Amino acid sequence: MSIWQKIFGYPAINQLPAAQKQEVKKLLDELVKIGQLDDFLSLQPGGPFNVRCHHTQARRIGERINEIGGLELMTASRAYVKDKLKATLAEHLDYCWQNIGEWQA
Repeated sequence: MSIWQKIFGYPAINQLPAAQKQEVKKLLDELVKIGQLDDFLSLQPGGPFNVRCHHTQARRIGERINEIGGLELMTASRAYVKDKLKATLAEHLDYCWQNIGEWQA
């Protein structure tokens, strides 16, 4: 996280209308919770993980973030997750979000 992001936050998030910004913040809090409790990837499918071993709710969140703000908002969201969790979990999110919008792991 750069010093500017620490002070001002992420432009892609901050520029959203108030209702969308509030929705995105809730989605990001949920992503962080998923990362802390389950991870975004698994070694085997089942439970919260689909047949590709990707966390299904994290994918739904990625799809909604993409609907709201496309790749720019997804990139800011990924950076937020990296700041809140470890870099490894952010990389797992990269793979979890494969093929959502323009996202590439």
